[in-house]
Amino acid sequence: MRKVKSVLTAVFLLLTTFSLFSEGKAESYVDLALQAEQNGMLFFWDPTTGSGILEKEGHTVSFKANDNLVLHDYSLITQEDSPKVQDGKLLVTQSFLNSVNNFFLKSNDSNPYKIGAILIDPGHGGKDPGASATHKINGKNVLVQEKDINLKVGLYMRDLLKKAYPDKQIIMTRETDVFISLAARTEIANSVKLKENEAIIYISIHVNASLNPAVNGYEVWYLSPGYRRQVLGSDEVDDPSLQPILNSMLEEEYTTESVLIAKFIMEGMDVQIGKQSPSRGIKEEEWFVVKHSNMPSVLVEIGFLTNAKEGPLLADDEYLKKVSFGIYNGVQAFVTHFERSRGFTENE
Repeated sequence: MRKVKSVLTAVFLLLTTFSLFSEGKAESYVDLALQAEQNGMLFFWDPTTGSGILEKEGHTVSFKANDNLVLHDYSLITQEDSPKVQDGKLLVTQSFLNSVNNFFLKSNDSNPYKIGAILIDPGHGGKDPGASATHKINGKNVLVQEKDINLKVGLYMRDLLKKAYPDKQIIMTRETDVFISLAARTEIANSVKLKENEAIIYISIHVNASLNPAVNGYEVWYLSPGYRRQVLGSDEVDDPSLQPILNSMLEEEYTTESVLIAKFIMEGMDVQIGKQSPSRGIKEEEWFVVKHSNMPSVLVEIGFLTNAKEGPLLADDEYLKKVSFGIYNGVQAFVTHFERSRGFTENE
């Protein structure tokens, strides 16, 4: 997550690269997973992207295989010996390991990371009703529209979050029945001003529909890892040559955090809704508002308006309060996890 302004102006220290040769002999490599365990570090490795993270007491070291640039706490880049993969293991030199250990020893807790803003995006609105269906409720035919449901849930969430977090920005893309374009929604999100060490998360609220009236349930979507966002502009980094590297590292973390937010929201909704609606799980897709928001983002589909049982539930204010409280509990769980770990999150 882009937690601190210094990430955008990261200083590239042209340190003397440790040679792999000492006294005419190549420096030996060690198994990083084993060394991390012995040194009290958490080690996360994605063999698909060749990206790794070491974490200790909330501080992080990010790196890639066959790359000598290492990112410390998303604010400082140094040159180290390049990690390499051999026989399915990630290997590093003792110099690399010493540098990491020294960084963790010198790190302090003076500037903890926090969630500074939570943006709620009730989908559709105004001339765009979204999904709609007519259901018999209390003996009357009632037209139920997605835009109204999304707004109610968003407002309930806003009130809960403002009460819980008076020190955070709780922002809505719309608070009334007005039309806002998809581009405008993401522009609102991307223009939020944050203090140093603050981060923002984006929650989009929607209702589902299907040609199959038997389909029901809730689900949470995050951006497919196959889609890569440009989260850093070339003018946001002092050294343009570092822009692709920083962008890749931040994008990897956005995906991890989005999955974790989705997981917490699913768990929160399950507790509140119980058997009234089934969980359809966490899914990935390239929704516009998700792929154009430069922050961890999820899209919550709270139910199927086209289902004969679920449709009337989505028109029930008490049920929508349960849904809202479930999403709120998920967001709160993520905020607590993020801030207790001082900004480091893992996909549990």
